[in-house]
Amino acid sequence: MKPIHILFAAAIAAAALPGAASAQRAPDSLGAGWRAQQDQARGGVQSGRLVPLSQVIDRIARRTPGRVLDAGLEGNNYRVRWATADGRRIDFIVDAQTGQILSAN
Repeated sequence: MKPIHILFAAAIAAAALPGAASAQRAPDSLGAGWRAQQDQARGGVQSGRLVPLSQVIDRIARRTPGRVLDAGLEGNNYRVRWATADGRRIDFIVDAQTGQILSAN
């Protein structure tokens, strides 16, 4: 077997090991703590206290063409990290109760 084939076979075997996918996952740019707030956000939307994040993203998309990089609940606000069509990155802070965009940096 040629050396390149051995390396290729080893790479495939390593990728199949349990935990390999999680080890290759990029760190969450919003920080480790925001995922715990997903249940809080879901409950707030279901009770009608919070605007669904999908509506917030639609509002941002109408204002600034691009795509979502990350989004999460921080306190009473959503933080949406956005990549614009021309390659800039903008962090939108949006009031989670009203859906109003508070800042865009």
